[in-house]
Amino acid sequence: METEQILLVAAMDGVSDIFIIPGLPLTLKINNQIQRHQEDLFTSEDTDRIIHELYRLAQRSPDRMMAMGDDDFSFSVKGLSRYRVNIFRQRGSLAAVVRVIAFTLPNPEQLGIPDIVMEQGKKSQGLVLVTGPAGSGKSTTLRALAGIFSPDEGTINTHDNSISLLSIGVGFQSKLTGTENIYLSGLLLGFTEEYIKQKEREIIDFADIGDFINEPVETYSSGMHSKLAFAITAILETDIILIDEVLSVGDAEFREKSYNKMKELINHEERTVVIVSHSLGTIKTLCDEVLWIHEGLVKMHGKPSEVIKAYDEFMKVTGI
Repeated sequence: METEQILLVAAMDGVSDIFIIPGLPLTLKINNQIQRHQEDLFTSEDTDRIIHELYRLAQRSPDRMMAMGDDDFSFSVKGLSRYRVNIFRQRGSLAAVVRVIAFTLPNPEQLGIPDIVMEQGKKSQGLVLVTGPAGSGKSTTLRALAGIFSPDEGTINTHDNSISLLSIGVGFQSKLTGTENIYLSGLLLGFTEEYIKQKEREIIDFADIGDFINEPVETYSSGMHSKLAFAITAILETDIILIDEVLSVGDAEFREKSYNKMKELINHEERTVVIVSHSLGTIKTLCDEVLWIHEGLVKMHGKPSEVIKAYDEFMKVTGI
């Protein structure tokens, strides 16, 4: 399959990630599920040819890749999307993970999203999406930002920042071990295999699930699953971290450890953290901006004390 055809398939099928790895077939990540797109296996010659074509499309020299064995860059294809490419060597051959990083959304003005939210990437602390009833769009918003969902109009552009989503039931392959999922998750986030290896022990120690790290994830309890997911997200430290209702996982000791780690991440001046939560205590303590979404529209935006007071009153009056 030619490179242009691969990118076209990704755009048409709403794919978030494309795996081009010798010895494996073309593999796609669709709605957070890994799927084979064809049965034919890539040869080393196939991946070399496709990777050099990606460089041509990006109008970028492959010099760094040839010298260092890895590379990371972005490019756009007019009429399709924007892509982030992570190139690395696997068993001596070139391989690539291509992430689709720009999608479409309705105009922010149509959604009632204030200008300050559009500039949130420049802030140093967390933004919270909070609402009463289910179905208001908060988790959907995070999944759109993460590139899992593809909206219908407009664009989402993360400006080449790496982005991760921490959510119950999202991101792991059940047949793989915890260790294998650490590497899979890291590659999907755009990190090199060498960098993930440097962080592997720290992730395992933080998750603290014992020998289960070498067992398939399908044998994990929900608490163990969440602890490993949190550890990967927290230790690999992407530029933008999206958190969906998972700040109170695990036992009391792990909750305290994860809470302190989250405060550290939020206070980092080069990082943006977006949290979905109904925990008003968490919002008050961790966040400096609150966005309240109700039935798909922004109902209020401002400081935590102001929004939480209005939210409480609304919930009492409506009984939702």
